[in-house]
Amino acid sequence: MTDTPRLKLIARETLWDRVYASLESALLSGRYAPGERVVLRDVADELGVSLTPVRDAVNRLVAEKVLDRGNVGQGGGAVVPLLNADQFDQLMTIRAGLEPVAARAAAQHATPEGLQPIEASLAAMKRSVKERRTEQYLDAHYRFHFGIYAMCGMPIVQDVIESAWLRCAPTLTLALPEYIPSLKRYPFHQAALDALGRGDGDGAAEAIRADIESARADICALLEKHTR
Repeated sequence: MTDTPRLKLIARETLWDRVYASLESALLSGRYAPGERVVLRDVADELGVSLTPVRDAVNRLVAEKVLDRGNVGQGGGAVVPLLNADQFDQLMTIRAGLEPVAARAAAQHATPEGLQPIEASLAAMKRSVKERRTEQYLDAHYRFHFGIYAMCGMPIVQDVIESAWLRCAPTLTLALPEYIPSLKRYPFHQAALDALGRGDGDGAAEAIRADIESARADICALLEKHTR
């Protein structure tokens, strides 16, 4: 019989990072809707951790303005904010400025092997629309875009893009009933993938820009209608 522990202790910082990453992933893939409360105990129970790392992760997201403290109090978690059209438009301005740059740079590093998961994400987007599976669509949509940006070789740019996505992604769930049924933006995604396959940076950048501007126009209109 050995006294060596079977499991390695997880450092507090590592656990905190993992909780943050889990919440970040859930927000980016649309698993939290605007106005929804993020309850500390519920998150802790779902992840199988104590309240402390959850509270720390939520506090960081509040500090980053991804979540609002709302009226839940210091110990009660936070709320996913409902953006208005102007706030969403500002975030899309950041996306429209940086994501084409990242896509253009990604074309310089794209390989057939590297493009395979991006192609798979695009197929998953189309399949989820046909099956009316909103959460799966947003997850595949996120994986498509960030699969491209992961190849750009500009980690600081990636960080800023991700920050903008974190703040606007939950709002997409509000617009989804009218946002995805027609696959209106599918050709833009396909054009971006095709351009990357050719090593055409300008073509990839233009396709991503067109995708963002189309979404900006449609969703801002929906948000304006929603807040009347």
